[in-house]
Amino acid sequence: MLSDVRTQPFQSGHGPLSPGSRAGLGAALALLAIVSAVELADGRPAHYVALMVAAPFLAAALASWRVVLGVGLLATGIGAAFALAEQTMSLVTAVNVAGIALATAIAGAVAAVRQRQSERIAELSRLASVAQQAVLRSLGPQVGTLAVAARYISSTATAEIGGDLYEAMDTPYGVRMIIGDVRGKGLDAVRLASIVLGSYRHVAYERADLRAVVTDLDRAVARNVGDEDFVTAALVEERGGTLTIVNCGHPPPLLLRRGAVIPLEPPAPAPPLGFMPVVRPRVERLEPGDRLLLFTDGLGEARRDGEFFPTADRAWRLLGHGTVADGLASLETALVEWVHGRLDDDIALVLMEYTGPRSAAATPVPSWEVGAAET
Repeated sequence: MLSDVRTQPFQSGHGPLSPGSRAGLGAALALLAIVSAVELADGRPAHYVALMVAAPFLAAALASWRVVLGVGLLATGIGAAFALAEQTMSLVTAVNVAGIALATAIAGAVAAVRQRQSERIAELSRLASVAQQAVLRSLGPQVGTLAVAARYISSTATAEIGGDLYEAMDTPYGVRMIIGDVRGKGLDAVRLASIVLGSYRHVAYERADLRAVVTDLDRAVARNVGDEDFVTAALVEERGGTLTIVNCGHPPPLLLRRGAVIPLEPPAPAPPLGFMPVVRPRVERLEPGDRLLLFTDGLGEARRDGEFFPTADRAWRLLGHGTVADGLASLETALVEWVHGRLDDDIALVLMEYTGPRSAAATPVPSWEVGAAET
């Protein structure tokens, strides 16, 4: 999730200086050195001492309050030295030195407030990261007959938290996966995503038909959202080499087969969860080596200069090599380069590869044949 540099931008205490403190200290010392050199070259009386008042404020923009006070004391000392070097200290020089001391106190207070706010933001970012990890469990590398990998790409550098969701489980009815996108962002979106995933992790083991799973998820969403909130979702089931997909207003998965990229559009459109979707399954027969990309609409909306990322055109070249984890890494790299590091929405990606059928004794009956098998 968040890197240590992002979540811990400032160091408190007496340990090594953080990068921000080192930068602020370096800039302030450079200013003091320049002003001192100009003052020495100018000779007496002191004309440029007042410029040293900027040093503690310059340090306060980046450094900790301790560093700011150290810079301020140094600036005050240098200013006092130039003042004492005058044969007769002028009132202006004395006021300038006093001004440096006052600026040091103000800058130190500003730095302390900024540091506390930064530490609070870092703590909130860490909590957001923990919340996201609690909602989205790691997938793969193998789930049933499928090699599976997943990635979550955040649109913001401050916190990887949002409403995109995914899950893959090996159930009595085959390997089942879900990918979804909650309308909205932030903690409310994460709360609803956790509700959807919690319900899915239960009903995926209980319902033989994916349409029944959709019905249960729709009820869970309807109980916990407002009139304008919803969740788009695509549910996938692999059983005995047969792939079944039901789609609730979500971007269709992409099937990668022998160099071709096939969008698996649903037989009929259905609204998102929360709007009582009535879904029609799409069924495909898988071949060993087939790969399936599930993604949220952040991928389809990624663009630069008004041009959308060509997912379908580049999917095979990016996703058809190496392991499924290698493929997703290549896709993420290409995507970030395309948008120059600026995404408008979070993106969840799941890539799976069908590695071949199980043994006949272990192959379950597809969900739409359960009733026939029992009769």
